[in-house]
Amino acid sequence: MQNCRVFLVVLDGVGIGELPDAYRYGDEGSNTLGNIAQGVGGLNLPFMGELGLGNIIPLQGVPATTQARGAFGKMAEASPGKDTITGHWEMTGVVLNRPFPVYPNGFPAELILKFEKAIGRQVLGNIPASGTAIIKELGEEHLATGFPIVYTSADSVFQIAAHEELIPVTELYQICQTAREILSGEHMVARVIARPFLGKPGSFQRTTRRKDFSVESPEETILDRLVSKGFNTVGVGKIEDIFSNRGLTASYHTGDNFTTMEKLWQLAVTLTGPVLIFANCIDFDTLYGHRNDVQGFANALETADSSLKQLFSLLKADDILIITADHGC
Repeated sequence: MQNCRVFLVVLDGVGIGELPDAYRYGDEGSNTLGNIAQGVGGLNLPFMGELGLGNIIPLQGVPATTQARGAFGKMAEASPGKDTITGHWEMTGVVLNRPFPVYPNGFPAELILKFEKAIGRQVLGNIPASGTAIIKELGEEHLATGFPIVYTSADSVFQIAAHEELIPVTELYQICQTAREILSGEHMVARVIARPFLGKPGSFQRTTRRKDFSVESPEETILDRLVSKGFNTVGVGKIEDIFSNRGLTASYHTGDNFTTMEKLWQLAVTLTGPVLIFANCIDFDTLYGHRNDVQGFANALETADSSLKQLFSLLKADDILIITADHGC
């Protein structure tokens, strides 16, 4: 096992049932995988089924097996909260004692005023919203005024949307960095997210140049410790954003599930161990979960199952593949 390679693949938002504190968030009865399987009349996930997915909970289309090829189980989060940062941090050994703040009614007026003063322009929005819906609603006004669009969600996020032809992406990133510096103390949200988009009124489309500005972990993570001991750690997807570029010896930022899996296939062929490859497949959460797109989510799961099978075929005898999730949708 001296040259072992560990592939830790997070299927972002692919939950498998509520936790005991679900009532705190109005999430009683939540079961992302179970409800999606039921909603589409059954999932076709033969590879993850062989590993033992159907043994964890009853899952329509994925039968339990008496000869599972993998170890399987359902994890219970120790930290309060249910967001990407909390989930990923806990995987690497950092357990929080309080959740990140959320803003179901938008951000306080004094906070927005401070932000507007810092960036030298007003903002639009300041409401909880779907990203695609709010650019449809406010995109034309944004083009007319030059004011960036600020919104949040059920997660601890401060999202800033701007048209790339009006506010260049590099400038949007600077605006987000300013927000990150302001959002501290009681308003220390988990992530400030740049949400660039393009197009004309009625056909706005978000681009792949999203960037997360995450709060830094208050403690050492497993990634930090591995690097301090001379091991290689590789981030794929938005791992570098989640961990504020800490604890990684190499990073490959990808914008969707396919490019993430494609990079994992390449690394499986080229990388030598010992190494930890930590990847996040974002599409489940951003494209389907937040939009309650059951069929889209199901299709993405079935594609991922095939991609994971391909990754598995490239592994060596001592390699370890871990497939998990950070939260549900």
